[in-house]
Amino acid sequence: MSDLDQLTQSLARNLKRWRGERGFTLDALAARAGVSRGMIIQIEQARTNPSVGTTVKLADALGVSITTLLDHEQGTQVRLVPESQAVRMWSTEAGSSTTLLVGAEARGPLELWTCRLAPGEGTTSDPHPEGTVELLHVTEGELTLVVDGRTHSVPARTSATFEAHVPHGYRNEGGVAAVFTMAVAIPPVR
Repeated sequence: MSDLDQLTQSLARNLKRWRGERGFTLDALAARAGVSRGMIIQIEQARTNPSVGTTVKLADALGVSITTLLDHEQGTQVRLVPESQAVRMWSTEAGSSTTLLVGAEARGPLELWTCRLAPGEGTTSDPHPEGTVELLHVTEGELTLVVDGRTHSVPARTSATFEAHVPHGYRNEGGVAAVFTMAVAIPPVR
């Protein structure tokens, strides 16, 4: 089984499990997440591999981290995640990528990401639930952070934090790769 097939199967199993634990019908989850009922059915039957945006919307609506949605079999209090088990969420031929390093469920989902943006590339994110906070640290290059339509230049060795309940995105307008680590803290579902 390929990594993608394994990811699709895990997502299908865990989406169905978490939807059941939350007591959400297909229609209720669709409304909360802004994802069609048909798409949720396709995902739960492992017939599609949804976009990162759709996966984030579903995780947010369920009040869990993407890590938990992709793999709920978490063991002891200490969990080591070797590089080979980190989840590459997207990549481009130019070398940009986003990788979920690790996540936890402590007073709401908490995720740690590493991101690399090739020159001229970028990615956007839909607003997260109210109370979501993102923290990031640029280790190489210069990142252009866009939050609610306003741009902020974040050079190497600089950190930033912002409330992520508004549209936001990340761009590399420089001539070298922009590499950054990002933590996302999502409040628990009420």
